[in-house]
Amino acid sequence: MGEMVNNATTCPISGLKSILLATDGSKYSEKALREAVSLAKTCRTKLYVVSVIEINQEYAVMAPKIVEQLESESKELLDDVKACVEKEGIDSVMITHEGEDAWKFIIEDARTHNIDMIIMGTHGRTGLTRLLMGSVTQKVIGHAHCMVLVVPA
Repeated sequence: MGEMVNNATTCPISGLKSILLATDGSKYSEKALREAVSLAKTCRTKLYVVSVIEINQEYAVMAPKIVEQLESESKELLDDVKACVEKEGIDSVMITHEGEDAWKFIIEDARTHNIDMIIMGTHGRTGLTRLLMGSVTQKVIGHAHCMVLVVPA
């Protein structure tokens, strides 16, 4: 009798223990979320999810109502992501930041949490205070200490 074949999916990346997903709720981030969930589930890794509201202090003082709205949207986004991730049985941590230079927050979180892979979309939302991930993605790739998976739309 032949040897039994194990059909279980194995992790395609050896040593992958933690993933950081950078998200802003855009269509690009939604695809990155699907990839992050799939990989985290397959590899049984912890998933950190970071959302950055990119604003400067001057703007925060001049338009506090808009900042409150952005904070509310960010919280709602992370709540939705957490529900999706928990449904799949993935251990996760949600992180939010406010400030300039979103890529620096992503890189710092990756270092702080010993992340093995950052996953993000090619671009993000656009607009006055939205995270523009095209340039953020480029900077993350250039400064990351770990692998970066960029998911196209």
